[in-house]
Amino acid sequence: MGQIIKNRQIIEDPWRHIADDAELPAGPVIVSLARWGQERTALLARGGPLGVRAPNTAPVADLAGDLPHWDVVALEFPKFADGRAYSQARLLRERYGYQGEIRAVGDVLRDQLLFMARSGFDAFELRADRRLDDALAAFGEFSESYQPATDQPLPLYRRGR
Repeated sequence: MGQIIKNRQIIEDPWRHIADDAELPAGPVIVSLARWGQERTALLARGGPLGVRAPNTAPVADLAGDLPHWDVVALEFPKFADGRAYSQARLLRERYGYQGEIRAVGDVLRDQLLFMARSGFDAFELRADRRLDDALAAFGEFSESYQPATDQPLPLYRRGR
């Protein structure tokens, strides 16, 4: 297991991503959305912490009914320029009230972290060629934001600044 950034701190990651054809180990696991669909009953009977990894093409409305079963929703960024998971995270938080961990996985880079956090992400698996300690600085690069977002629902002009 490696490290991730969660709640703006570097932590040891207790979660394991499990391939669709792999046996389920004990402990916290993240399975693909496809595996969840095929093995839902068995995964629920297993007990223990469970997360799902969803592609950025999955409609959030299709995930909504299962949110109470998941401790983590890992949203995929297949490439830097594909930002559909930003919208997924924001919908999970604002429309569906998801309070669990929303994790960014895939092509996750330092320059995206602050914007991901503003969209509702609270955990980040950076690409293997990136340094977590360097990435933490991204959260402090801007002291104010103009637009409303998940982390600050009021625009700057409404906050009296």
